[in-house]
Amino acid sequence: MTLSNAVLKSKWIGVLLLCSFCSFAQKRENLITIDTKYGPIRLILHDQTPKHKANFLKLTKEHFYDGVLFHRVIPAFMIQGGDPKSKQATADEMLGDGDVGYTIPAEFVPELFHQRGAVAAARDNNPQKASSGCQFYIVQGKTYDDTSLETQARRAGRVLTDAQKQVYKTKGGTPWLDGNYTVFGQVIEGMAAVDSIAAQPRNEANRPDTNVAMLKVTSKKMRKKKITRLYGYTFPK
Repeated sequence: MTLSNAVLKSKWIGVLLLCSFCSFAQKRENLITIDTKYGPIRLILHDQTPKHKANFLKLTKEHFYDGVLFHRVIPAFMIQGGDPKSKQATADEMLGDGDVGYTIPAEFVPELFHQRGAVAAARDNNPQKASSGCQFYIVQGKTYDDTSLETQARRAGRVLTDAQKQVYKTKGGTPWLDGNYTVFGQVIEGMAAVDSIAAQPRNEANRPDTNVAMLKVTSKKMRKKKITRLYGYTFPK
């Protein structure tokens, strides 16, 4: 084998190895687990919202969410957490204005909507609809009939697909939030825990009377096929 052929072969091997690595990486996903006293909540983060996904993984790796409270819960709506001030909050302290000093540009994807179990970024009122750098909520929601969905879609200035309407009618969600808050993940196991948290007695500010913390939030790389087999979630192609 000549030197030029050897170099060419070496380059091709490198390309094949790189392609193989990329293919392997695409077949794996981060499985997020939020441990609570009501059981674990497991979720995946959407590739279609890369900025939000990268930020949540960063904060998880830094153990930012460990010990943070779900400080706002509303039945048939959602549970919200992520305020760093909640870790040392007193029983009567108002929560919800804590942040990490930055926001994330909105990443609205029509296919990602506020169905039951959707994970979305909280935000303050701003014209860009930029997301909080740390606070998020999990949708509990409720079911809707066709008339209610038409009203919700009209108010939001959106057109729901037939598939989305079917989900809102059978599984439920919060359709009026679509296009206003970035959906960046989906709970794939543990909605019973979400329901338990949403049902907690709360004060006038919707803070639970008894603290409900994210005991630990972790991320684990897992093959997509295994996630589908274990949790029944089908990844978009």
